[in-house]
Amino acid sequence: MLLSVRDLRIAFDGVEAVRGLSFDVRPREVLAIVGESGAGKSLTARALMGMLPRGATTGGTIEPDLSAHRGRRISLVPQDALSALSPVHRVGDQLAAAVRSVTRVSRKEARARAVAALDRVGIPDAARKARAYPHEYSGGMRQRVVIAMAMINEPHIVVADEPTTALDEEHRDQVLRVLAERREAAGAALVLVTHDMDAVRDHADRVLVMYAGRLAELGPADGVLSHPRAPYTAGLLAALPQHAPPGRRLPALRGTPPVPGALPPGCAFTPRCPLATDACRAKEPEPQEVRGRLVACDRWTELPHPATKLFLTDDEERQPA
Repeated sequence: MLLSVRDLRIAFDGVEAVRGLSFDVRPREVLAIVGESGAGKSLTARALMGMLPRGATTGGTIEPDLSAHRGRRISLVPQDALSALSPVHRVGDQLAAAVRSVTRVSRKEARARAVAALDRVGIPDAARKARAYPHEYSGGMRQRVVIAMAMINEPHIVVADEPTTALDEEHRDQVLRVLAERREAAGAALVLVTHDMDAVRDHADRVLVMYAGRLAELGPADGVLSHPRAPYTAGLLAALPQHAPPGRRLPALRGTPPVPGALPPGCAFTPRCPLATDACRAKEPEPQEVRGRLVACDRWTELPHPATKLFLTDDEERQPA
């Protein structure tokens, strides 16, 4: 394993936002982390980098601790490329500084690596564009720049935190393709935090589904997406347009995710789960191994097939196709 996370806990003022999360990152794999806003995805990614916000307290273990090797063994592709880049320094200078921060090379060599990195992510006329400032790039091009910066020192692990959120569909696909190509070329593992299930389907090897700061389901991406075992995973997939029955309304998860510090008793998903029982309200389930994956649900055997049908109401079932 490249990285092993065990019982990770992240709290603010005593309130846990990530609650006992465990998973591994394997060599060369793409591990996608998905879930609704507030699930703890970005906090988990930041914990891997050792870049949690001030005031956060942590528990559990992340081995090895790579926080002292940021930029060399582990690197970050941030969500907002414009905020991540300095507006007063040329793009090439910023990439060269990233090289010199971990490697003792001349300024000339660092500059040459910067231009080569821009060229590898598809920046046209890279030598000239290296002299430009971030505001002179389009949004899609800026995102390519932060990918180049993340990959320039050939890290073992790349953490991409919602790298395409601010992009339109065309630029999103381009950026994901570039990220996949560069990761493959470098032989790095990728931890991809995303809301984009299409990106998970097209690029991920495994997927970690989070809810209320905990693991809901973890397993091979193709299996989780085609045959989810956790009701929460089924609810996320039911809300995708491609899973809507023809002529019927798009199913949606009722309610909203709970707020850290105000969780319901037992399983945190109980108020929104069509399968919930009194037993679910009495005790929070621990992840259990189910046919090659981990599932934090004691009622997974009750899921219909396809599981997305669980989130159709009786009225929706009766609507004509």
